[in-house]
Amino acid sequence: MVVRRTEHLNTSLPNLPDMGERLANRELQSTETIARLEDVYPNATISLDFTNRLELLVAVILSGQCTDERVNQETPALFEKYQTPEDYAQVDVDDLAEDISSITYPNQKAGWISEACQLIVDEHGGEVPDTMDDLTDLPGVGRKTANVVLQHGHDLVEGIVVDTHVMRLSRRLGLTRETIRDKIEDDLIGVVPEARWRDFTHLLIAHGREVCTARNPDCDDCVLEDICPSSREDNEIDLASGERWDER
Repeated sequence: MVVRRTEHLNTSLPNLPDMGERLANRELQSTETIARLEDVYPNATISLDFTNRLELLVAVILSGQCTDERVNQETPALFEKYQTPEDYAQVDVDDLAEDISSITYPNQKAGWISEACQLIVDEHGGEVPDTMDDLTDLPGVGRKTANVVLQHGHDLVEGIVVDTHVMRLSRRLGLTRETIRDKIEDDLIGVVPEARWRDFTHLLIAHGREVCTARNPDCDDCVLEDICPSSREDNEIDLASGERWDER
């Protein structure tokens, strides 16, 4: 449970609301959100376990529509068995699918990993690429996955990782009205300070897991409640879904 620590809130901002109401503009809303969440989650970071870029790429592909906790349970044995792109490219896809059978959509993900690793061998000298274009050319890799690999594998920040938590919370907080992942990223890039793009993702993911859950957010115990235009304490509509709170 997260305890609201109002003594740490940024009271230097003008006209802080006393109920669930977005700040004057989205830039203020994003910086205040980061400041408050950083106080609650000072060590927020990526939750996938990996030791190199290939392991990171594979783990992120596996994490699609699957919890990081489940992926972390399965990858130690996987990473011990397959240690190079050639290992993944050469194994029979059905065997690889069996190795990841506890992960969602194992057949599809096995195919993506096998094909992606073959391209890494054939076109990138066995090294995980370090550009957005090259990464998104790999099967199973969209901007979300590419951003994660760039940020945590190559220490390059070119955008904002938009996962389901970031999609939900950025809409609830009034930072975007977009519903498509890439459009949400474009919107957020315009209002979140560039130096905080990576932190922003991890903070929203941490808060989305702990407090601002999809179906039953704990608004009463949320450090953002007074600046959240979706707060069920003061508002009728969940801006993430467009649904009324009282109809759930």
